Amino acid sequence: MSIESLVSRSALAVPSALLIITCGVLYVLGVRRLRARGRRWSIARSAAFGSGLLVLAIATQSGVAAYGHVLFSAHVVEHVAIGMVAPFLLALGAPVTLALQASSRPVQVRLLRVLHSRPVSLVTHPVVAWLLFGVTLFGLYFTPLYELSLENHVVHHLVHMHFLLAGSVFFWAVIGLDPVSHRIHYGFRLLLVMLTVPFHAFLGLALMVGDQPLARSYYERTARPDGAPLLADQHLGAGLMWAVGDLTGLVAGAVVLTQWMAHESRISRRADARQDRMLGAVR
Repeated sequence: MSIESLVSRSALAVPSALLIITCGVLYVLGVRRLRARGRRWSIARSAAFGSGLLVLAIATQSGVAAYGHVLFSAHVVEHVAIGMVAPFLLALGAPVTLALQASSRPVQVRLLRVLHSRPVSLVTHPVVAWLLFGVTLFGLYFTPLYELSLENHVVHHLVHMHFLLAGSVFFWAVIGLDPVSHRIHYGFRLLLVMLTVPFHAFLGLALMVGDQPLARSYYERTARPDGAPLLADQHLGAGLMWAVGDLTGLVAGAVVLTQWMAHESRISRRADARQDRMLGAVR
């Protein structure tokens, strides 16, 4: 499988394409509405959200998706893009904050009511979000669900939706740009992000040292490009999962650490300003 074939070959998935286009249009409308009100929206946030949608488009509409049913390595690229890279970038885009700022007061009230509802509060609890995010990969690759997702298109799309939602909820909670029910300390956020790194390392290592291909019966009856060996392809996919998963985790950790340092700097400046006022009053 060459890079050229990944780029040139397409795999149009209408539901995914409609979801991506709808999210993009709504985000742009939100930015334009803020601008019409004389308020600015961060270009960096817009770029991050747009990049997240682009990653989703590549993972679901390009040759990556086309080869995802015949090559384990392509399947891994799909899932890492949908479940990690895209949710991280989307969270940096702060779409919920944009929706709240661009909406009318009645819509804001309804959105906040949903955000603080008991089901949403439970799912977005940082520990619950971390468990959903981390356990998802093990639940897929070490159960019959993986082979079923290859054979059944409905299950395949449901798995993708779960990956996207689990990743989005996790990064929504730990990046913290959008309002969440459980506001946690930056140190705990950083810990949760860093704890995702061993998950991908352990899973990648387990798949790399395994001597039995996953979904062997399915792959053996499926035409494969260039007759790619099953185990070699699985080891490639495991290496990609390990590398990209750890890299995304480290970048996310760097973002949280930067936020933490900026937060402490703001606290320090406020304390200095308060002390200056007190000294001025004494004089």
